[in-house]
Amino acid sequence: MFNPKLFKATCVILAGCFVISCSPGKKTPVKIDDAEILHQNEDQLTQVIIYDVFTPPVASRIYGYASLASYEALRYSDPKYNSIITQLKDFGKPPEPQKGKTYNYTLAATHAFFTVAHKVIFSIDTLKKYEDGVYAKFKNNLDDSTFARSAAFGDSIGRLILKRAAFDNYPQTRGKPRFLGSRDPGKWHPTPPDYLDGVEFCWGTMKPFAINSSSQFPVPPPPAFSEDKNSEYYKQNVDLYNKCTHLSKEEELIARYWDDNPFVIQHTGHIMFANKKITPGGHWIGITAIACKKTHASAIKTAQAYALTAVALYDAFICCWQEKYTTNYIRPVTVIDDKIDHGWLPLLQTPPFPEYPSGHSDISAASSTMLTHLFGDNFAFQDTSDLHYIGLQRHFDSFLKASDETSVSRYYGGIHYLNSVNVGAKQGHEVGEYIWSKLKLTK
Repeated sequence: MFNPKLFKATCVILAGCFVISCSPGKKTPVKIDDAEILHQNEDQLTQVIIYDVFTPPVASRIYGYASLASYEALRYSDPKYNSIITQLKDFGKPPEPQKGKTYNYTLAATHAFFTVAHKVIFSIDTLKKYEDGVYAKFKNNLDDSTFARSAAFGDSIGRLILKRAAFDNYPQTRGKPRFLGSRDPGKWHPTPPDYLDGVEFCWGTMKPFAINSSSQFPVPPPPAFSEDKNSEYYKQNVDLYNKCTHLSKEEELIARYWDDNPFVIQHTGHIMFANKKITPGGHWIGITAIACKKTHASAIKTAQAYALTAVALYDAFICCWQEKYTTNYIRPVTVIDDKIDHGWLPLLQTPPFPEYPSGHSDISAASSTMLTHLFGDNFAFQDTSDLHYIGLQRHFDSFLKASDETSVSRYYGGIHYLNSVNVGAKQGHEVGEYIWSKLKLTK
């Protein structure tokens, strides 16, 4: 028999359950892999660096400041990790979290990272969509006060980093005139096919992170210009020409694999277009990610690895570029086209800046030295950093062997003399070793 009172009571109970289950603002926690968040942050930055076509030296600056900001926010998650920026030049004392308050330091690191990134890139909107998705995950896991406190702490770290970036001589040199080299014998001037002016000729004047100055690690002068066919100057051109006209398939593959030219201009008849790829520094940031993932590195170890690799990249670029524009050495394509084989072009497109020493050799040696200290020698890995861009991957038995191959690839590619790649690698190793010896990373 129908009971009106029982029916009414049942309806009230069901309605209450419906209101509770559908109440607005209820959070559904999601699983967050802290280290993976850091990897995704760096990868997103790499995509923007590629899209915005930043030059290799400028890209190293972007990675440096953003990665340091991330580490400095995250290091408070483990008291045994020391600040890095307090051991570098002119960053000042970083802010500290409030005692007795709860923080999510991965969220803080992400805010710090993107607070910096927004000020050193162009395509901010590209990042914001990604950031919104990341922050939504944290909002589902944290109470409002912890979320806001963590984000604000990350912002404060980011602002401190940006204060240093404002006077590192990068903003001050943006109005610099074009550098077109010199027509004096043996000196660099724009090279085919597009005869672009010299890239970042003021980079040697940037304020370094860890080293004392851009001239701290001097290199011997390259072979002096000479028209004597028995001179070292002429012989290195004959040597490079002979090598480049008799490359094995493996040597050609090595050259193309490590090209890492972020903006290769292609010519097809009257049509001209450009291919975008990761920069040399971006390639080593990718290798850093591979090492962290293979070792299942914690979030703090991951943040530290990115920061230290980026510091090595930035300072190595400064040392190398100082020598490049001091020596202003001629590129092989100019000499060989004039003296040996008219119309000759190397396998790789010659980058628009002086030849000596090899920049890729320099920064690769610095990065591999740092990664060897962090993860050990004989660290075998499959390098998939370039797989998305050129469809290639390679296996290496150690970071140093990878950097050695990077170095010789510039010789195979016809854009550097063998002496220049060896000198660049030596300088890069010295930079990396100095930075490692200078920093006290844990208590």
